[in-house]
Amino acid sequence: MNTEPAPGEIWFAELGIVEKSRPVLVLAYPKDSDARALVVVAPLTSQIRGSRGEVDLGKPRWLPKPSAVNMQGLASFDRHYLTRKLGNLTAEQHEAVKVGLRNLLGL
Repeated sequence: MNTEPAPGEIWFAELGIVEKSRPVLVLAYPKDSDARALVVVAPLTSQIRGSRGEVDLGKPRWLPKPSAVNMQGLASFDRHYLTRKLGNLTAEQHEAVKVGLRNLLGL
């Protein structure tokens, strides 16, 4: 069984005292051949503003409140901060995140 995070999965990140621990969307997970073992994520938020850079997820069964992916909060950190998998985006939600990222970053 593969327990490594994959893009499109929601994991809980234990960020200690540096930042608030929270659910995050995995955007990229390092391979063994990568120079740095950093995972790239976008945080989830329940403070939905409907702004550019947010993708509304509604109320997934594995989260306590309606939430959105906050793509303006992109971050990278050591992969060991990801402690447990919470769920997966649907194919439609994952595509909406990709489109949102391209629009936000002008790609």
